[in-house]
Amino acid sequence: MHSVIYGDARIEFQLSRSLPRRGKKVSIHVHPDGAVQVEAPEETSDREVREAVRKRARWILRQCSVAEHQREHVTPRRYVSGESHFYLGRRHLLKVRVDPDIEAGVKMVHGRLEISCQSENPGVVKDLLKIWYRQRSKEQVQRRLDAYADRLPWLDGPPPWKLVRMEKQWGSCSPKGRISISPHLIKAPRECVDYVVLHELCHLKEHNHSERFYRLLDRLMPDWKLVKEKLDGMAELLLND
Repeated sequence: MHSVIYGDARIEFQLSRSLPRRGKKVSIHVHPDGAVQVEAPEETSDREVREAVRKRARWILRQCSVAEHQREHVTPRRYVSGESHFYLGRRHLLKVRVDPDIEAGVKMVHGRLEISCQSENPGVVKDLLKIWYRQRSKEQVQRRLDAYADRLPWLDGPPPWKLVRMEKQWGSCSPKGRISISPHLIKAPRECVDYVVLHELCHLKEHNHSERFYRLLDRLMPDWKLVKEKLDGMAELLLND
């Protein structure tokens, strides 16, 4: 962990290195949990990194304050009737039906998430909803991968992928070309799902965050920065389980 002092505040940040990229030498991102991530080209010295962080210190502290404020207003889930849960960017009211003889399951009925179970235990309701989200995730993500596989010339077909719980990422791509997607992503709007899937597919052609990678992403999704900003802004709500 690295840090700099700005006035009375200490800014701690994680530092990752990347290949040289034209334009901005050091990029800074504040995650929804308030963690600060700094990415810098390999040839950038630690002194230059710290100076870049100091120059944006006011912005960083303001973003950390916003993130803390948002976390304070996210109430813990109770998994009871009347509570709202996200699916593809929209809120859906939860309706829990308890019956000792009913078959457990989840289905969407007139815009509501109806959960049938044999116990009103919130843990049971949560587990059923988690299974439902994973099923929907597999369907939606596979559908998008199939669609992009027909459009992107560097793909011979849909790549291998899996659902993986991640604390600070919506998706990732391994050096061997295996894509991982967060099961929480299915709660985000469709364009956000598209952005994350496309971002990882671009890594199958450009395996780092180089200038070539961003040119490719710009060409395929010109408004990706706005979509990413929307997704980041919803993170605290979508990750609240």
